Amino acid sequence: MTIKDTLHKYQQRVDAYLDDTLLSDSIEPRLQEAMRYALFNGGKRVRPILVYMVNQMLNGKLEDADAAAGAIECVHSYSLVHDDLPAMDDDDLRRGKPTCHIAFDEAAAILAGDALQCAGFELLTLDTTQPGRNLAMVKVLAKASGDSGMVVGQAFDLSHVGKALTLEQLEAMHKHKTGALLNAAVDLGALSSGCTDVETFTQLRRYGDAIGLAFQVKDDILDIEGDTETIGKPQGSDVVQNKPTYPALLGMSGAKDKLSQLHSEAISALQPFGDAAQPLVELADFIVYRDH
Repeated sequence: MTIKDTLHKYQQRVDAYLDDTLLSDSIEPRLQEAMRYALFNGGKRVRPILVYMVNQMLNGKLEDADAAAGAIECVHSYSLVHDDLPAMDDDDLRRGKPTCHIAFDEAAAILAGDALQCAGFELLTLDTTQPGRNLAMVKVLAKASGDSGMVVGQAFDLSHVGKALTLEQLEAMHKHKTGALLNAAVDLGALSSGCTDVETFTQLRRYGDAIGLAFQVKDDILDIEGDTETIGKPQGSDVVQNKPTYPALLGMSGAKDKLSQLHSEAISALQPFGDAAQPLVELADFIVYRDH
């Protein structure tokens, strides 16, 4: 099975799970429409895929990973809806389609994001047979999402637009804004498999740290070298907004060197797992060599 086949299989699996699990009726149907618009708009599903891949590498059961995969995608999708709002990045396009606040309106987008965030945590409570594991998953996702993870990364990003950053500040921002949820996906995958080995979590987090930063470096490169149709958002939007990026700080050549270094670090972290880690190796390759 090729990496594209594997990615497609897991994308379909989490989409089917979310479609079956989310509410389809409501006193306010437009809220569900906005939630589904934000959730099912062609995302790569990297975070759910990570959950599934780690679960399988550690000999878990896919059905035990479904809730975690769905939960992290709900939280990720909510963050994108809010990221695109006029008060945040003020973007009109997301994945080649009008952003949620453009397709609906600003209030509907805010509420859809709020509801997706809540839905993510609700999914982790649906299975009542393993309360200890579920509590650990809720803690992982909450910590990665909030003021010690993604949200503080977003806040730091917004407060430093137009300001010069050191490489250390830029990496700290992206370890929170992008890397925190990617690392949470790794932890959730391990927890869903029943893993309790501390060294396994340590090695997987090394991998998560590396691909988290690699994902952002690649995004920064694509903002300059990609085109609007392929990357699904306005090309050059980071430059227009004078946002701190790796190419801006390191130059394009330096940013590509950084991407290569992170790729090597990710592969190195997987060596203790041998052939079982091959799908995660291929996912790292996908992140580094993608065109969108």
